[in-house]
Amino acid sequence: MDLFTSLKVSASGLTAQKKRMDIVSSNLANINTTRTAEGGPYKKKSPVFTAVPVGGFDDVLKSQTVSEVKVTEIIEDKREPQMVFDPSHPDANPDGYVAMPNVNLMEEMVDMLSATRAYEANVTAISNSKSMAQRALDIGGR
Repeated sequence: MDLFTSLKVSASGLTAQKKRMDIVSSNLANINTTRTAEGGPYKKKSPVFTAVPVGGFDDVLKSQTVSEVKVTEIIEDKREPQMVFDPSHPDANPDGYVAMPNVNLMEEMVDMLSATRAYEANVTAISNSKSMAQRALDIGGR
């Protein structure tokens, strides 16, 4: 794999993990949102990652299997909202229960930590690629 391909792969990982962190942040920000424009409580969102081959037709002919990652869609969680007893809440039903978002704080924090670590790994890969390129230039300049 050449320098630019490795940078492209790592850059796609950075972009995907940033999007993942944005979605987790949105989920956390709406953890208590009981009323949305679509009606009902906020629904947890998750990114869907897809591996996309890097390069053009020549790379396909050479059977290179290097892929970059893309966020192809953002899906809503299908789980039912949590019903919480709070008769004083303005969105409570006649029985006193409020439909709360299906966002789990612990799951979101684990997702955020995982996205942060993956982001850091891609930054390290870019840094190492840059360092190797610099060393090659130093060797060639002697």
